[in-house]
Amino acid sequence: MNSIFRQRRSALTCWLRGVPIWAALGLTLTLSLPVQADGLESLGQFLKQARSGRAQFSQVVTSPSKAGQVPRVKTSSGSFEFQRPGKFRFTYRKPFEQTLLADGQTLWLHDVELNQVTARKQTEVLSSTPAALLTSAADLQALKADFQFAAEPDREGLQWVRATPLVADGQIRSVMVGLRRVAAGPELAVLDVQDSLGQRSVLTFSAFELNPVLSGSTFVFKTPAGADVIKP
Repeated sequence: MNSIFRQRRSALTCWLRGVPIWAALGLTLTLSLPVQADGLESLGQFLKQARSGRAQFSQVVTSPSKAGQVPRVKTSSGSFEFQRPGKFRFTYRKPFEQTLLADGQTLWLHDVELNQVTARKQTEVLSSTPAALLTSAADLQALKADFQFAAEPDREGLQWVRATPLVADGQIRSVMVGLRRVAAGPELAVLDVQDSLGQRSVLTFSAFELNPVLSGSTFVFKTPAGADVIKP
């Protein structure tokens, strides 16, 4: 069962093992080159505007290829909601039902079929995870000490920003953030993460809603009856 559990959690690996995607989104706002202004300003505008959000997502995780072997590709999908400060919910529906929920104090991971719950204090884990963008205040200066940011050329109808950790021995090599310009302002479209082990995780968002009114119960986790609860 342990091997099954590890497989089912693989789609969530980049969220829970210290991948700072969302944390990477605090801008340094280094505008030394004119071309940098568009992507960086759009990212800053998104962070400033997005008090809450809701979207569908698909996630593709590609393991590094080995000699004579085809790279392993794992795909998952679901929905997510977030609300500043400190609350979010990722609901994975395929291929396995899982929920990753932060209620402001505790980060919960629930594997539905295994009926297993892992609970950790948010203060211990979220500062170095992708969810930091969703849960942190819109303070760009507070995040710039950890990453170097640079605008990338527009492609695929999106504006791009590359975030590179200043600490070279961390688990993340780089993060590409893709933003889509819409009438209401920029919205998050893609997160493309390369980790230090050569694994790539691409999270693509669709049907993004900016600042929807979300029920308070969205971010309340109720432990299912009979579930095994693990508190590392």
